[in-house]
Amino acid sequence: MTALIDVLEAREGVICAVGAGGKKSVLYQLAREHPGRVALTATAHTTEFPADLAVQQIVDVDARLQDRVGAADPSRSVAYACPSSKPGRHAGVTPATIRAIHDAGGFAATYVKADGARMRWIKAPTPDEPILVPGADIVIPVVSARAIGEPLGERVAHRVDHVAAVTGIVPGETLTPEAVGRLLASEQGSLQRTGGARVAPVINMVDNENQEEMARAAASAAIAMTSRFDRVVLCCLRRPEGPVVAVVTG
Repeated sequence: MTALIDVLEAREGVICAVGAGGKKSVLYQLAREHPGRVALTATAHTTEFPADLAVQQIVDVDARLQDRVGAADPSRSVAYACPSSKPGRHAGVTPATIRAIHDAGGFAATYVKADGARMRWIKAPTPDEPILVPGADIVIPVVSARAIGEPLGERVAHRVDHVAAVTGIVPGETLTPEAVGRLLASEQGSLQRTGGARVAPVINMVDNENQEEMARAAASAAIAMTSRFDRVVLCCLRRPEGPVVAVVTG
C-alpha cells in the first residue's frame, strides 16, 4: 500500500492544508501514518478532534498553549486548539503561536488546517485567506473530485463569487476539469499566500472511475498552467486498499 504521507513527502516541518473537500481528513490521515511525534492544530475554526486519534488533546487560550503543549508527554503526539463558544467546535490558534510551539516542541511535523470551507467541496480564498503559519514548509491545496461536473453554486462551493472569478465559470454553469485545474494553479486561488512553500495539491474523494477520469483531467490541466508543482495526488480516504488512487505528473 502506498502511503499518502510518502507521495506528499509530508513527514517533516509545518504542513498547512487549504481549500475544501477534506482538509481535516487528509491531515488526520497524515498524522495516523506518521511513525513519529506530530502535532495537529488549526489557524481557522475547526471541529473537535476525533476521539480515535492517538494524541493528547489540549484546548486552552492562545497565551497558555505554548506552556501547556510544552508540558505534554514528550512520547505522545498532540492535538491543540483554542476554545470556542460554538458546541463541537474549536477556535484557531495564531500562526505565531503555532510556529513557536513547533520550533520548541520537538515535533517531527505539525499539521495545520489553515482554511475554512463550511463542508463544501471547492472554494477560492478571500484576500486575507488562507491563514498560513510563517515559514510553512508545505501547503496542501485540497479540492473534492465530487465538485467536478457539478453546477457552480452554494451546494458545492464556498465563496461562489470567488470561485467564479478564478475559474471563469459563471454560477450555475458546470465546473469542468479545466476550471478546477485553473483554481489549483491560480495565484488568486489555491496558490494564494503560499509564498516559498512547496505546494502539493490533493484531489480528494475520488470514489469511482468516472471521478478518477475527471480528476486526472483536472490535475493535468493544473500542471500545465503552473510551474509551482509538477504532480497532483488523487486520493480516496475510505478506499480499503489505501488512500492513494493515483499520482498525476507533468
